[in-house]
Amino acid sequence: MDVQAQENFRKFVANRSYALLRTAVLLSGGDRHAAEDLLQNALIKAAGRWHRIDEPEAYVRQILYRQQVSRWRLKWPRRETSVGEPPEGTRHVTDSAAAAELRVVMRGALARLTARQRSVLVLRYYEDLPEADVARLLGCSVGTVRSTTHRSLARLRALAPELAALGQGADEQSSTPDFSALEARP
Repeated sequence: MDVQAQENFRKFVANRSYALLRTAVLLSGGDRHAAEDLLQNALIKAAGRWHRIDEPEAYVRQILYRQQVSRWRLKWPRRETSVGEPPEGTRHVTDSAAAAELRVVMRGALARLTARQRSVLVLRYYEDLPEADVARLLGCSVGTVRSTTHRSLARLRALAPELAALGQGADEQSSTPDFSALEARP
């Protein structure tokens, strides 16, 4: 990689790594360490092809999705993560208690979904991608995306019925999850 390309890559990482990490955290079910590994591997792959990439963010996001798909296809047993501090530390003191509670409940519910279900929901509702794009990224049919979305939302509602009361406000019967509360912190 020449000096100019290396500088462009560093600027890209500095400017976009936080947003990419948020997506990786959601894809990994709230496991920040797994998300950091996922993002680091994606950036390593992108660095090797940097001079041929037209849209770097789209390219890195696609690597993230495909790597996550590869991980859940391996069907490794899920590891429990131990952390020294609660996931909702004191970095953002201005968060309301309801928003913090919503993040905890949403992350917990997402973590209990299968990796495939979580990936479909993150791509559909957090990344706001159309079904056709989700199908292309995950290497499946649009019908599979639709049925997985339907089953995932039903399971999410069953795992965390309190989400309707916490995050949906007046629209308690909304059929889509509210991922906006997760944007505050990865």
